[in-house]
Amino acid sequence: MKQVDLAKLNATAHAQASTCSFDVFDTFLVRRCTTPDGVFERAFQLSPVSGTHAEAAASYAQHRIDAEGRARKIKFDRLSISEVTIEEIYARFPFRLFGLDGSALPVLVQAEFAAEIDLCRTNIEILRLYRQMRASGRRTGFISDTYWGSERLALLLRSCQPDIAWDFLYASCDYGTGKGDKLFRHYLDEQAIAPAKAMHVGDNDQADVKSARKHGILPHFYPQATVPFADQLNRESSVAGLLSPRLATPLDQGFRTLRRIVAAQSPKPSTASHLGMSALGPVMCAFDTFIEGRVEGLRNRGRTIAVAFLGRDGFLPHRNWCEARGNTASYIEINRRVSAVGSSRTIDPIVDLIENVPKIDAKTFADILKLDIPAVAKFLARFPNGIATGKELAKALPALIDQNDLGALAAGMRQDILAHLRSSVPDFDRCTDLVLVDLGYSGRIQKALRRIFDYEGITTRLHGVYLLTRDDMLDDIPDGDSAVGFISDLVVTPHIKRMLLWNIAPFEQLCCAPAGSVKSYENGAVRRELDPRPPQQMAAIGDAQAGALIFAKGLRDCMAEFNVSPFSDLDTAAGWTAAILGRLLLLPSDDERRLLGTFQHDVNLGTVTLAPMLDAAMIERLQVVDGFPVTCTTPPPPMWLAGCFSGLSPAHAYLYLLFGANRLPPSVFGDVKADQIEIGLFTADGSASLQKLPVYRNGFAELRIRIAVSAQMRIRMIVVPIAKLATEGSLDGVFVQAGKNVQDASASRTPIEWPENRLRSAGLERSGRHFRATSADGCLIIDLAPLEKPVAIFSIGMRPLVTDSVFASALEELPVMLEAAPAVAPAMP
Repeated sequence: MKQVDLAKLNATAHAQASTCSFDVFDTFLVRRCTTPDGVFERAFQLSPVSGTHAEAAASYAQHRIDAEGRARKIKFDRLSISEVTIEEIYARFPFRLFGLDGSALPVLVQAEFAAEIDLCRTNIEILRLYRQMRASGRRTGFISDTYWGSERLALLLRSCQPDIAWDFLYASCDYGTGKGDKLFRHYLDEQAIAPAKAMHVGDNDQADVKSARKHGILPHFYPQATVPFADQLNRESSVAGLLSPRLATPLDQGFRTLRRIVAAQSPKPSTASHLGMSALGPVMCAFDTFIEGRVEGLRNRGRTIAVAFLGRDGFLPHRNWCEARGNTASYIEINRRVSAVGSSRTIDPIVDLIENVPKIDAKTFADILKLDIPAVAKFLARFPNGIATGKELAKALPALIDQNDLGALAAGMRQDILAHLRSSVPDFDRCTDLVLVDLGYSGRIQKALRRIFDYEGITTRLHGVYLLTRDDMLDDIPDGDSAVGFISDLVVTPHIKRMLLWNIAPFEQLCCAPAGSVKSYENGAVRRELDPRPPQQMAAIGDAQAGALIFAKGLRDCMAEFNVSPFSDLDTAAGWTAAILGRLLLLPSDDERRLLGTFQHDVNLGTVTLAPMLDAAMIERLQVVDGFPVTCTTPPPPMWLAGCFSGLSPAHAYLYLLFGANRLPPSVFGDVKADQIEIGLFTADGSASLQKLPVYRNGFAELRIRIAVSAQMRIRMIVVPIAKLATEGSLDGVFVQAGKNVQDASASRTPIEWPENRLRSAGLERSGRHFRATSADGCLIIDLAPLEKPVAIFSIGMRPLVTDSVFASALEELPVMLEAAPAVAPAMP
């Protein structure tokens, strides 16, 4: 939607127009639903069908759409007229399907008209323009392509704006012709208006702009949304149907309509600020209402409540709260590291913290705990380059850390944390309940604080309020305390939640404070780590947060002005919030991917470690060696897997979304055995052997060949007759994984592309990735050097130009050196 420049329009009107006409729907009136389909769903709710077929809303709405299409076609075939009335539409409705007969026609018509009255609101911006035009003495009225006759259209206009008056009102169904045909001509002739003296305002480029211009009328275009924003909204609807089909109804209480209006009233933004206004801001506003409801619910129990937002990614939610309510909430800086240390009486909290670190060395361990432990350094020195996985170190920690050292460290940290709380939360010791607000997810800091309070004899109850929750991880919250999630597992399923959380890193960065993580405390004040994130990233985050706050203020203003409450039903709001967030993280626009893909993720464990968001090249390699479904389970880094797939193509990103929603059959896009090929293996002493291997085909019609060799075999050359599979195509590459055995090699997530200077061909012409066979035995030749590890797996990816030359079939199990990726991919971590 584009903001109307009233001054410019009035200047134009003064110079040229004596009459101004307005389109009705999506111009003078807006609806509290995502699309016009919402009218049909609301009509269903108001019809008798909802009482007899309660689950048939989608079918009812689709039959209503189909009935209109049939009515228009039949009338055009008979009379060459495509405009129809609402009665003609419902005459084509399948009454018997819903237990009705033709006598129900007026009842259904009335239900739909009641739905229009319920959903429609006057567009305040256009109303101002309309009144200015009338006040200046111009004639004004309405011209609408609609199946509602002028009598009902007048009732609808006055129900939304009782004091509205007009000089003319034209409905296309009354004249049997629309604006794109002869309706404008009827208007000009009947009102005796010279076209050059007429102006028309509308939202449809074809019907309101081009058609008006064709008749000599000066048009003013009032689009509902810019093309990029409209595409974003369409993607949200698609995501909503996959993530939360029960709650993501088109009856979104006007949330999308208000978003369009706020966007139109904002200055042209940068990519970051547009992201803030179009996605980040709406999520923050919905979450803010959820927080407020939870806080008020606790206050109503007669409790003394303090509200505290957890740094660092509680920074933006805290700013949003304070912009609307003043400084009525605190911002506290307690992270996983300091809370785990402070809550330790046993080694368990430290173990839980360390096992989540992907890789760790002695310096990183000392940075995390702020404690040098020689036994830990000695243990880590046994690993290559002194680096172990967090799980390996966590398993050994109980035998490496002295209980006395741990107790002294924990006691000191507890006192520091409490001092920080007392300095940050007014009347901390008097409050009966402390509400902790954070993005989520498992309540680890809340649980750690509970242990700290218990150790120190503090009875204050703790209530976690989170944007997203892993609800299975919150079941151990003690009685008296609580933890709730806005996007809980009742809004989206646990599997979908894992996909969202697996890609949450860009969102965390967008919400994060422009400061390093807490390192320690001094007299309650925070001492922070250096912030390792680059300045360009911090500037983009600042722009995005500013855009989110601009949106939040605009939304508060519009809610009052339009009398629309988009969060009155928090279940529906949560469903659409999940769709907005899911669209951003899982189906980003190219501009969003380019912006967020440059971000580095601060792992926030007391180190300066930064992890990349994107590595599309690695994901592309993994698809060759593992297949698409298994690649969808790739653990970080990179931190933004959906962004990596989006970098390959929008289709890859959508397929990843389908995988996470459990809508992607493995046999369709996974690797299936489709053929077999006989390769040649040549050793250093000149001996040769033939080996039959399976050929796999995936859902993109790409072929995969996987060859495992051991160092003991002393293979120096592999000959693969790829012309037997495709006479022309492209070679995606040859990639190698190495390890101590086949299982270890196949588990490697860092396949190396085999150098081009070690690839030759015979009977093939190659140009870049493209190849064409010049003989029926055209071969790809892979030259090997002595292997550095006991086993290597070579994976060849190719795309035939002719896609039906290799078919999937139920081949008998072949004696293979390596079994391919499993048909059913493992669950997303």
